[in-house]
Amino acid sequence: MALSGMRGLSVFISDIRNCQNKEQERLRVDKELGNIRTRFKNEKGLTPYEKKKYVWKMLYIYMLGYDVDFGHMEAVSLISAPKYPEKQVGYIVTSSLLNENHDFLRLAINTVRNDIIGRNETFQCLALTMVGNIGGREFAESLSPDVQKLLISSSCRPLVRKKAALCLLRLFRKNPDVVNVDGWSDRMSQLLDERDVGVLTSSMSLLVALVANNHDAYWSCLPKCVKVLERMARNQDIPQEYTYYGIPSPWLQVKTMRVIQYFPTIEDPSTRRALFEVLQRILMGTDVVKNVNKNNASHAVLFEALALVMHLDAEKEMMSQCVALLGKFVAVREPNIRYLGLENMTRMLMVTDVQDIIKRHQAQIITSLKDPDISIRRRALDLLYGMCDVSNAKDIVEELLQYLSSADFAMREELSLKAAILAEKFAPDLSWQVESHLMHTKSFNVGWFNCVNNRYVDVILQLIDKAGDFVSDDIWFRVVQFVTNNEDLQPYAAVKAREYIDKPAIHETMVKVSAYILGEYSHLLARRPGCSPKEIFSIIHEKLPTVSYESSIDAEIQQRAVEYFALSRKGAALMDIMAEMPKFPERQSALIKKAEDTEADTAEHSATKLRAQQQNSNALVVTDQRPTNGTPPVSQLGLDHSSGDQGATQANGILTIVDPQPPEPSADLLGDLLSPLAIEGPPGATAQADYNLAPGAKGVSNAEEALAIAPVGQQTNTVQPIGDIAERFNALCLKDSGVLYEDPYIQIGIKAEWRAHHGRLVLFLGNKNTAPLVSVQALILSPSHLKMELSLVPETIPPRAQVQCPLEVINLRPSREAAVLDFSYKFGTQMIDVKLRLPAVLNKFFQAITVSAEEFFPQWRSLSGPPLKLQEVVRGVRPISLVEMANLFNSFRLIVCPGLDPNANNLVASTTFYSESTRAMLCLIRVETDPADRTQLRMTVASGDPTLSYEFKEFVKEQLVSIPTISGAPSPAPPQTQPTIASTSLSDPGAMLAGLLH
Repeated sequence: MALSGMRGLSVFISDIRNCQNKEQERLRVDKELGNIRTRFKNEKGLTPYEKKKYVWKMLYIYMLGYDVDFGHMEAVSLISAPKYPEKQVGYIVTSSLLNENHDFLRLAINTVRNDIIGRNETFQCLALTMVGNIGGREFAESLSPDVQKLLISSSCRPLVRKKAALCLLRLFRKNPDVVNVDGWSDRMSQLLDERDVGVLTSSMSLLVALVANNHDAYWSCLPKCVKVLERMARNQDIPQEYTYYGIPSPWLQVKTMRVIQYFPTIEDPSTRRALFEVLQRILMGTDVVKNVNKNNASHAVLFEALALVMHLDAEKEMMSQCVALLGKFVAVREPNIRYLGLENMTRMLMVTDVQDIIKRHQAQIITSLKDPDISIRRRALDLLYGMCDVSNAKDIVEELLQYLSSADFAMREELSLKAAILAEKFAPDLSWQVESHLMHTKSFNVGWFNCVNNRYVDVILQLIDKAGDFVSDDIWFRVVQFVTNNEDLQPYAAVKAREYIDKPAIHETMVKVSAYILGEYSHLLARRPGCSPKEIFSIIHEKLPTVSYESSIDAEIQQRAVEYFALSRKGAALMDIMAEMPKFPERQSALIKKAEDTEADTAEHSATKLRAQQQNSNALVVTDQRPTNGTPPVSQLGLDHSSGDQGATQANGILTIVDPQPPEPSADLLGDLLSPLAIEGPPGATAQADYNLAPGAKGVSNAEEALAIAPVGQQTNTVQPIGDIAERFNALCLKDSGVLYEDPYIQIGIKAEWRAHHGRLVLFLGNKNTAPLVSVQALILSPSHLKMELSLVPETIPPRAQVQCPLEVINLRPSREAAVLDFSYKFGTQMIDVKLRLPAVLNKFFQAITVSAEEFFPQWRSLSGPPLKLQEVVRGVRPISLVEMANLFNSFRLIVCPGLDPNANNLVASTTFYSESTRAMLCLIRVETDPADRTQLRMTVASGDPTLSYEFKEFVKEQLVSIPTISGAPSPAPPQTQPTIASTSLSDPGAMLAGLLH
């Protein structure tokens, strides 16, 4: 940004940088925003230079993380300025502050179009850049024809055409209909003949999006793409500015090969031959060098070429060459290259038949299991699992078992599962030998020792012995099923179980397996020393109490344990009850099914599709020597739109109980007599909210403790908060970012996004001091209608650091109860503990929707009475005008629908409410005011859910009614009591839309 000559802006930036703390910075920003607001009110007296300077300041304040909710019109107006400096700031600030749905953008469409079709190339570039950044359907519909003309124009300079291609790409992504498939196929083919590499690269980006949407229409582009690759491979007339470390435009090469992968096959022999020559040249010319940047560029081209080779199902010779090249990468010292080599070798294994070639590198892959980098170890494990077959299963499984004892805890569960699957999958095809000391046992028939399934039992029991904590129930359940269904295997399994249960230290899973096998088949060991029934009973009786299920947290398991204990006292009848287990019905192995599901999921990530990676959100610590500059913009936040199930669910080890809806109470008879519509209590209303515990850094001992939270504002810390906590909470109920709590040591901010019944909040915990905050703990006390999960909060916040803790919210059903954040920390010798309401309230799950008369009246009439339609006369209302009431409704995401009620003193509004139980539910409200007495009104609400209607009515009433005070102390009514019913209706019942709104 050219800021030279703007002394006022330079001084303001210098003042901000010289602020000693966050409070000073906020005061300076507020002062500047107030000055800008005052100057904008007298806009006629502003010179273009002054307006430009103030708009630059607004952008700088916005970049610091502060909300800038005014001045947007002034920024947009600068777009129409005749001079470049003003027009430049107008375009830049507009594209930064406004999103595609902002109303002010409609005012600028004609000006932007005039700049695009004008002759000033600089103005064209500014306009194309802004449209490409903002996009939007209205821009797409209005401007796409002009952008297309610029792209194919022979009179435009390459700089403009390059920006036009990227702008059209953004518009196409917003609205694919802007590009006519029939007309653009030939034009795209012509664009691929472009000699300017910049225009060609931008056009190829556009082509990637087009063929991803519909490749059939662009077959004529395929030979041109091969010619582009030939040109790059031979380095023909490629300008120096597009050559990166000696590699001709690696970006263009990657995009071109990606386009080719969207076509199913190449039939033309000459095109196919030319393409394979290019790929051969890439494979032969790529090697590992010391320059990291050159490695990155060349490997980007190489790995895209490998994906294309797999997609084209090349000859085995080229496949062998690819594997050999990847084998070199697996052996280098650079960890990133090793990772890419292992990953791409795994991809080749899934898509092509090169298993025998990859086996040559088995020793190096096994060595990668011991790599210091866990991501490389995981890729090596995946590759070993995929390349395992009958010929190498014994070696691979033994390596996995040997590695199990030293593997990271993070890998042991996956490692044990893969070892178990391989053992079951390939043991029936192998003649694995059992231990030699068992082979020479004289007391048994040696024939059954040669059973090929013995090794499967050995592997699984070794697995349980070494990694019992990480062995899922599926694994040892399958052992039981496998042994029960194979009579020849039962004596050997009993021998092994007897050996393991004799160990002084044995895992509880091994106790379960051994107890079952010995309980069923120990009679087959009657001739062996130490295997008499009495001795077997004694050893099981000694070990089994360590895994007793009588106190299991699972009620079903606990019940069964108690029942079996009672069965043991049945005397003679016990013989029939404890008869030998019959065979299980033959069915597919759960482990094999799990393997097939995994392979099916992985196969989707073939070379024909691009991989999408998703990172799990964790607490992020941002440290800076300067004070933190507020909360980050919304663009840093993401939403997880997965929905949870109702009932009892368990995620990440946290059990959340979702209470079912109780039966609805009977209607209020008194309300029937006094009002056209009865007033009902909430269906399933309880005396107090049920709270769930969302995961945090600390827990509570029981439900009573969770409910025993001190009222907000009555907390007895020696450290006093800065500002009013209740006011901060109420402000956050109206907006999605701001400060929730602040004291001399810490500031807790919130940034939130809401979509349907999902929400994502990020708590920003900022340490304001030069000493760390320790013993930091956080607990979410969640009402039963919310499912909330907080990421782990670190116990220490470093000096001048900000911790970001994502909090996921799912709204299960309508309720006005608020969740509470129980937060504590220690500074020096002071322990501070605060309980803060979180603004995950009812209106956050509203989405304003305008309803026309044709939509409103059928809905209103269909909801004929309680409990779906509720009416109440409300007294003690804050006296406000209808305009103020409409603004209040808008702030809570209720939109007023004008023209539906002919009475000018009445108001009708609508919204859509989202929860997991109701999904999208339309809510309607009508407010009838009394012009002679603004402190009373009649309110009618309607929705398709009884609980929602009641909660919606009470929510609106809470916003309209002023709370009376006696001797300065507020006396709010209990949250769940029945509302007061007025004995008289309003004075003007004739204004009720002639019965349409009843």
